[in-house]
Amino acid sequence: MRLGVLDIGSNTVHLLVADVRPGGRPLATTSQRTVLRLMRFVQPDGSISQTGIQGLVDAVAQAREIARAERVDELLATATSAVREATNGDAVIARIEETLGQPLQVLGGEAEAQYTFLAVRRWFGWSAGQILLFDIGGGSLELASGPDELPEVAASVPLGAGRMTIQFLPHDPPGEDPVEALREHARAVLAPAVATFDSQSRPDHVVGSSKAIRSLARLAGYPVPGWSGIERMLLPRASLGSWIPRLARIPASARQELPGITPDRTFQIVAGAVVLHEAMLAMDVDELEVSPWALREGVLLRYIESLAWS
Repeated sequence: MRLGVLDIGSNTVHLLVADVRPGGRPLATTSQRTVLRLMRFVQPDGSISQTGIQGLVDAVAQAREIARAERVDELLATATSAVREATNGDAVIARIEETLGQPLQVLGGEAEAQYTFLAVRRWFGWSAGQILLFDIGGGSLELASGPDELPEVAASVPLGAGRMTIQFLPHDPPGEDPVEALREHARAVLAPAVATFDSQSRPDHVVGSSKAIRSLARLAGYPVPGWSGIERMLLPRASLGSWIPRLARIPASARQELPGITPDRTFQIVAGAVVLHEAMLAMDVDELEVSPWALREGVLLRYIESLAWS
């Protein structure tokens, strides 16, 4: 059957269409993204502005039409931090559901981490052992750890790249002092979350799974041969740290000329780099591997699993 996952995130509205079967690997056929950077439309009272809502509705309508054209049998629609935390979230959800013609699943931070962890586990396999996961979205950072398909410990903190850009790095380029202020804020927010991972074993694999982390790995990391000839990307903390001052000194328009930095990430890549660097420091991680599978694949995999048992 053909499934679609519509991921309404803080940065993009992303539709993934894949052919699936119980027990099989999902085979992606279509991937379509609309860049919204929804955090720009969050007002001082925490609500999403009417302009932001309309942009969201337009992107969802476009994705719905693509899903129909692709003859999707079932569309799994999810929303993450920007929608769930908005003070007018109920009204926004109602507009989205009206546009979709179906219910919207609003994921909590830990659920988001669990779906992503499942995708990473399936990608790396059981032989990967203990996995520690980092996933940076536009609104939040998810952390998860464990030896199984579901993490033993999962945490979500409001350190997303879009949110931190608006709050700490609104100027272009941001310069050194705002970057240092963001570092201090990230350390303070991370400390209690990191403490919950003290009982976890030392990871066999540290994995980053978001688009922001993939971009940073192409900029500051390096490829190595992987299983079955699939290239793996590794991102060292030292290399990431050395890029942050340079990224903070150049304007966004120039950043997109750098390897791996796409136009939709150029504004918030500095904040993403700072948050990831501080998270790696806090978790005593020297290097991470990049997973091509993340939240959308996790939602697909969980649904396929439910088909297999029904």
